[in-house]
Amino acid sequence: MSLYRDEGVVLRTQKLGEADRIITVLTKNYGRVRAVGKGVRRTSSKFGARLEPFSHVDVQFYTGRSLDIVTQVESLDAYGASIADDYARYTSGTAMLETAERLTDAEKEPAVQQYLLLVVAGYAASFDDCTRCGAPGPHRWFSVESGGSVCADDRPAGSATISAESLTVLSALLTGDWAVVDAADPRHLRESTGIVAAYTQWHLERGLRSLRLVERT
Repeated sequence: MSLYRDEGVVLRTQKLGEADRIITVLTKNYGRVRAVGKGVRRTSSKFGARLEPFSHVDVQFYTGRSLDIVTQVESLDAYGASIADDYARYTSGTAMLETAERLTDAEKEPAVQQYLLLVVAGYAASFDDCTRCGAPGPHRWFSVESGGSVCADDRPAGSATISAESLTVLSALLTGDWAVVDAADPRHLRESTGIVAAYTQWHLERGLRSLRLVERT
């Protein structure tokens, strides 16, 4: 197979030589792909701007010996400009891209769920019913290994105790209720950030470097 095409999200770019870049893309059907974008750093490049982090693209690759080659790119959603103009949005987005790359260790292995989660939903925990027995919430304990909130009867050792206000913030983040998040007290935002960091680190089995930038904002 010399040519193949897929849709994907640009995760990362690295300079190569004087005018090229190595582009890391999480594709829908081929998983994580690293390919060379020849001449994309030149101002005359036809598709250099489409191969920036956060770009959602339809891309064609040519199979190379060590790295594949990007031959065509069409923009599906140009998220980069709106994200780069907002520092908080940029740092959050960078953490999402790093998470997606860490969760796809092998190149060209199918990663449809990871791709869809990145584009559509993100990696979500439960902050309502108990994740162990299903008892209606909200509950004041959170277990990263259980995947979310747990009730008093089923909370495992080491479960974190969360304030009701922070649970409200976490639920608002999950549903996109930004008015609730913006009105939250800073201490509840900090507590929520800690829960998100612990949850992410548990699933990745390591920390995210870019998450520290999110915490600074």
